[in-house]
Amino acid sequence: TIADRTAASACPKKGARSVSQDRRRTRETLMLRRFLRPCGGQSVRLQSTAVQVSLEPGDFATHRLDRQPEAVAWTSKGELLDYYKLMCTMRRLEMASFAAYQKRQVRGFLHLYDGQEAVATGIQHALTNDDSWITSYRCHCIMLARGGTPEGILAELMGNETGHMGGKGGSMHFYNKAQNYYGGQGIVGAQVPVGTGLAFANKYKTAPGATMPVAISCHGDGAANQGQIAEASNMAMLWKLPMIFGIENNHYGMGTSTKRSSSNPDYYTMGNLIPGIRVNGQNVLAVREATKLAKEHAAAGRGPVYLEFSTCRFNVTRMRTLPCPLKITKDIALNNAIASKDELEAIRLQARVDVEAACERAKAAQPPAQAELLTNIYLDDDGKDEPPSYIRMPFSGDSVSAAEQQ
Repeated sequence: TIADRTAASACPKKGARSVSQDRRRTRETLMLRRFLRPCGGQSVRLQSTAVQVSLEPGDFATHRLDRQPEAVAWTSKGELLDYYKLMCTMRRLEMASFAAYQKRQVRGFLHLYDGQEAVATGIQHALTNDDSWITSYRCHCIMLARGGTPEGILAELMGNETGHMGGKGGSMHFYNKAQNYYGGQGIVGAQVPVGTGLAFANKYKTAPGATMPVAISCHGDGAANQGQIAEASNMAMLWKLPMIFGIENNHYGMGTSTKRSSSNPDYYTMGNLIPGIRVNGQNVLAVREATKLAKEHAAAGRGPVYLEFSTCRFNVTRMRTLPCPLKITKDIALNNAIASKDELEAIRLQARVDVEAACERAKAAQPPAQAELLTNIYLDDDGKDEPPSYIRMPFSGDSVSAAEQQ
């Protein structure tokens, strides 16, 4: 089945390769050695020469905004191949996550991001790490963009101690305070008021007249009609907060089409007096340019922006309503003579090699010690961890007391 082939590709079993697979691996290794440094990942002779790329007329639509994003985007070989490398790694990461989930190596919920890679990549390269970012439970790839590693993410999904949250957060609760990533939220839409609070903090901490760091919260079309979003956006507009309300419109809230759930499916207009932009979320350069414009508006003290990304999820076949963002990025590179097919293929293959190796390391890690259940809950007056005396588990015999762990 497709699922079995996906699982075998993402996390192959040791000793299970055929002769044809070995030959294919040999060809791939030769290609990687030709185009990548021995340490892997970075292309040789990345050019810094600027290249102008024309964007499609339908890539943008605006609402109550004084100007549109530019019809062209500037990039370079090194920059575009960095984008492509990150997007390929995201795709392979989600394939590996799904394969591990099918094998019950990942328990609980698993919300995948494959098909939406251009959104996270474009946002990351329009903002800086001084800008705050908070998102929904579909958060693995954003963690990767904000400083995570495939191994740390996969180990976290598997509940192992080498995960970014020590194996205690799981799929929906990644977090990286050092890079102002405030993680995924398990409750639909709950990240939006918190993101508005981050924007308030950014404004509060910035000297009057200075350019403010912005905050972006990302929610899906399934959350777009919630009252808490309307309340948060109203406060953001009243107080002119440097806030971007990002709507990752993949056209299905779980399994319900936007045509059945929203009387107004033009989410970028739902802020009423708040300006809005709709962008082709499958084109990483279009996403970057739209996000830059939204940031410019919000950081200057002009108030929030609604930013809708038209995208889709690839994990469910019937939801693949738009072109693949990796293919669009590849076509940009080829059509503008930025990179060759072999260079792009080498990057794609290296991403697979890296994620497969990360998957094996993540599986080999151990779960956190039982005593870790008592940490990260309470702080004492000095800000130090203060374990509770007792943690009740579903089965009384599994409950943990601080005294037993000493």
